[in-house]
Amino acid sequence: MTDRPVLLLDVDGPLNPFRSLSAGLRGYTTHRMRPDVWLAYRDPDSRKARRGARVRLHPSHGARLLALPFELTWATAWTHQANTLIAPHIGLPGDLPVVEWPELFVDDPDGLSWKTRALVDWAAGRPFAWVDDMITPRDREWVAAHHPAPALLLRIHPRHGLRDRDFTTLTQWAAGLSAAAL
Repeated sequence: MTDRPVLLLDVDGPLNPFRSLSAGLRGYTTHRMRPDVWLAYRDPDSRKARRGARVRLHPSHGARLLALPFELTWATAWTHQANTLIAPHIGLPGDLPVVEWPELFVDDPDGLSWKTRALVDWAAGRPFAWVDDMITPRDREWVAAHHPAPALLLRIHPRHGLRDRDFTTLTQWAAGLSAAAL
């Protein structure tokens, strides 16, 4: 563990703009993958399951993420398969830490994302930034009230994925943490 803040990274939405209307997103490459979490909701004999999920990834995202002043951690339902299926296509190491979820897609009694409480527990008081397409104002309010350290919850539109402005926001937020420590 380092003194750097944690970047909690989702796959679908931030890295895979799965809601994009355009198959030809600039710079993205399309892959067919069969992650366990996706297959769990498909008939294994169906054409869709045999074909696999369409995943669009930008090969430069790995280098850009590694250049950020964060400790990268997967915070995705892809769990450890993010290291084996996603990381090689974008240039990330295949051994990034992975948040272990107590349960996937559980309904929260307060209307939070199913990830929110688990991420605050996992961060254990460390500063973190979380990039995800399912973040809501309710998640931001809850984290602000229940997490003792700075936290940035950055909602990424699932039609666009991570963009230049998101990398800028992450960089500036981390710089603000460093400046506050001085």
